Amino acid sequence: MNTLRLLDADWARLARKMGQPAGRRPFSSYFGPRFAPVALLRIACGLERRGWHRLGKAVALLDFLLFGIEFSTRAEIGPGLVIPHTQGIVLGARRIGANVTIYQQVTLGASEADFVYDPATRPVVEDGVTLTAGVKVIGPVTIGAGTVVGANAVVTSDLPPGVVAVGIPARVLQASS
Repeated sequence: MNTLRLLDADWARLARKMGQPAGRRPFSSYFGPRFAPVALLRIACGLERRGWHRLGKAVALLDFLLFGIEFSTRAEIGPGLVIPHTQGIVLGARRIGANVTIYQQVTLGASEADFVYDPATRPVVEDGVTLTAGVKVIGPVTIGAGTVVGANAVVTSDLPPGVVAVGIPARVLQASS
């Protein structure tokens, strides 16, 4: 999926969540604190896909400096990404599915320092997942589609689809509705 289509999907989902029409976004919306970080992320990843690695990294660094969000430009991130509050987010996942919501202070990362970005050591977040404030997802685990992970939970093993998980370590509390 190209960068503009991903941005359109991200904007449409954010607009729905904010109760606004999903139509054409004004240029000024790119500078809002809920969309600008996602726009920079999409631009950085798009540059990486086109082989402009250094420029992609520079845009990712700008996103980190302005909004406190750190991510790998090599990660596969589906459409409809919503990040309501960006400070302290680390997106070191192998893959993030479509229509995922990620709140502040969330970390998706390898279980050991991995400076070369080995996808085999990274988490996978499937479609429709909500990661609430402070969630830590560590290692090569999968968060199933539609799962909600409660605040400050630490996920170190796979979570099935459609559940609510809480705690340290995260455990399934109930099937989500």
